[in-house]
Amino acid sequence: MATETVAKPRTSARVHVQKFGTFLSGMIMPNIGAFIAWGLITALFIEKGWLPVPQLGGFGETNGVPNTGLVGPMITYLLPLLIGYTGGKMVYDVRGGVVGAIGTMGVIVGAGIPMFIGAMIMGPLGGWTMKKIDSLWDGKIRPGFEMLVNNFSAGIWGALLAMLGFFAIAPVVSAFSTGAGNVVQFLVNNGLLPLTSIFIEPAKVLFLNNAINHGVLTPLGIQQSLDQGKSILFLLEANPGPGLGLLLAYMFFGKGAAKASAPGAAIIHFLGGIHEIYFPYVLMRPLLILATIAGGMTGIATLAITNSGLVAPAAPGSIFAVLAQTSRDSYLGVILAVLLATAVSFLVASVIMKTTKHSDEVDLNDATSRMEQMKGKKSSVASTLTGAGAAAGAGGVGVLAGPVRNIVFACDAGMGSSAMGASVLRNKIKAAGFPDVKVTNASIANLNDTYDVVVTHQDLTERAKPATSSAVHYSVDNFMNSPRYDEIVELVRESNTEGSAATEGPDAGAGTPGGASATGPATAAAAGTAAAGTAVGSSESDAPRAGTGEILARESVVLNGSATTRDAAIDEAGRLLLARGAVDEDYVRAMHEREQSVSTYMGSFLAIPHGTNAAKDHIRKSAVSVIRYPEGIDWNGKQVKFVVGVAGINNEHLHILSSIAKVFTNKEQVARLEAATSEDEILELFGKVNA
Repeated sequence: MATETVAKPRTSARVHVQKFGTFLSGMIMPNIGAFIAWGLITALFIEKGWLPVPQLGGFGETNGVPNTGLVGPMITYLLPLLIGYTGGKMVYDVRGGVVGAIGTMGVIVGAGIPMFIGAMIMGPLGGWTMKKIDSLWDGKIRPGFEMLVNNFSAGIWGALLAMLGFFAIAPVVSAFSTGAGNVVQFLVNNGLLPLTSIFIEPAKVLFLNNAINHGVLTPLGIQQSLDQGKSILFLLEANPGPGLGLLLAYMFFGKGAAKASAPGAAIIHFLGGIHEIYFPYVLMRPLLILATIAGGMTGIATLAITNSGLVAPAAPGSIFAVLAQTSRDSYLGVILAVLLATAVSFLVASVIMKTTKHSDEVDLNDATSRMEQMKGKKSSVASTLTGAGAAAGAGGVGVLAGPVRNIVFACDAGMGSSAMGASVLRNKIKAAGFPDVKVTNASIANLNDTYDVVVTHQDLTERAKPATSSAVHYSVDNFMNSPRYDEIVELVRESNTEGSAATEGPDAGAGTPGGASATGPATAAAAGTAAAGTAVGSSESDAPRAGTGEILARESVVLNGSATTRDAAIDEAGRLLLARGAVDEDYVRAMHEREQSVSTYMGSFLAIPHGTNAAKDHIRKSAVSVIRYPEGIDWNGKQVKFVVGVAGINNEHLHILSSIAKVFTNKEQVARLEAATSEDEILELFGKVNA
């Protein structure tokens, strides 16, 4: 049976918006240091600054020649070129960055005003088009001519892009900037600007804060700052007041872990500028978004009434960063905006918390407790798999390939919640006696599939998985004291303990599908087959062995598979399950759906395709198929020589998965599998799988 169509997992509109917003902010965030440098120079040395210096601030004349200073060239040339280069590099590495910067120069000169939006267009456009052009003659250049072709193609195309930017893009972007500025001024003149909080505050909680602040408000704010010496737009999203008020309400009227963690969260939010810290508190009680909206509107109204603003972006949104970038004539207004926003947010949140009930607020660990109650016992590995991969709420799971050595905490921008989370994790892991385990933080856009464990906020897990499909994923809803942190420490301890399945055998840690303990491989593999009806987190000892029938039969073992592609191999494994009467055709289609969402590649030349969680009703009995591909097939860039198709009811197939995992943790056993000449040898190597 051939599967003609492969159903792709649906991606929510919010995720698409997040991805686009992340891409926009990704061009700004790496260059925030340059924005801060420009802001400090502006605040200090312009004519109305704290220390006016004509030669630096760009006012007055020297020997009859007007001073250009640093302020003008930095904002006109340096910052847009940095953005254009970064945007191009994101699409096509350094080569794309260079071409993107060349194209950006065209819009800079063509417009005559700071071209941030133009740079955000020309940078990615330059990288993308250069990538497409290079693909036309990829592999066709004679040896010795590569540098000549590469340099001249980049130069010629960059020159054409610069002219395109000068004549076509610059006028359009200039018109857009003028129109957007007029809209902002209209909102200010008519007292409507505070209404933007109705959109900004909910969008922040959905992790669109960086996209809004650095993708939209910063470019418009820079233009306004040049014209007026300051901009209110820099504080529409960055005001720490609304979040602080919410956390203060939790400190006084919250319960359980929410109340206990609120003081620390308030310090990190207000002083550290990590606004993501308060998002989980809103998500626990969504009605509280009204408090942050009210606080945001109050802050914006105060800024508008006092005609206050910042000279440059405040990043991160710490009160220190806000005050450092405050215009010389705006300190009173900015401080009032923060204080009043805090007060209003606190009052509204307090009223909501005192007049409404919400049981989920009692304990942030409630979800974990319910999971353990259903299981009937506490298991760190079960917690890992239900909370990390499959149970993260995003429907997928990775498995350990050896001892945990590399952990990444990822957030939208890579410099807010992820930095704080990584710090907490790092301290916990060091205290547990594993200082060599590396804990870092990164933006989701910069993730790759080299990590053992990936930690994200539960709203971002879906975006992190495609780039890190081999990792174990943990979703958290609280950046301060999530119970997942203790589970990760336990996973590190077990996976790095001598004698565990992850460290035993001569091939320990070399791409094996092992778990975190002697029974970990079974659990890890079983978690991967949760979609096939597995009770996630059950150990090998839980798996019933008596009376289960023949799960792996001789007729389900193929020594020389005929497939040459990943999808064909999934079909071949599925046909063997169909022939056994174990599943119906819908289950095989679900095996393709699972592969589209999360790769089932396990390491050591092994892949274990299985159906989705929704496909468990299409399983008639537990069965496993084994196919060997001596020449190997490509599995998302990995070489696979063994494909094990799995369908299981309850826990009937866990012991065979344990046997498979143990075999593939041993290089000698894998070599014997490759050299096997009969189906019986394969069955013997997998041991008493049908006992």
